[in-house]
Amino acid sequence: MASTPADVKEYSNAYVFIIDMPGLKSGDIKVQVEDDNVLLISGKRKREEEKEGAKYARMERRVRKFMRRFKLPENVNTDAISAVNQEGVLTVSVEKVPPPEPKKPKTIEVKIA
Repeated sequence: MASTPADVKEYSNAYVFIIDMPGLKSGDIKVQVEDDNVLLISGKRKREEEKEGAKYARMERRVRKFMRRFKLPENVNTDAISAVNQEGVLTVSVEKVPPPEPKKPKTIEVKIA
């Protein structure tokens, strides 16, 4: 299992994970959330089917599995995750939850006994 390098960018409204996945099609990549706060990105490059009349003279590219786990911060919305694979680069966006509004002071009426 290969550990694939990744870039993680933080924006005001989201975290973006960028991972090179050369040779993988979208159907070969899995993006999951485990335990409510772990982003799991995995994939497997399959061996090309041999065509009739062709044989390998040399085989250096291997069948390979990729996997990365990222612990997500508490301020993310795991229901708002999107993933796009374009030209062998996977981009996963995880939206942030807006910060809670500060609590206003509560005034208690003082009664006469």
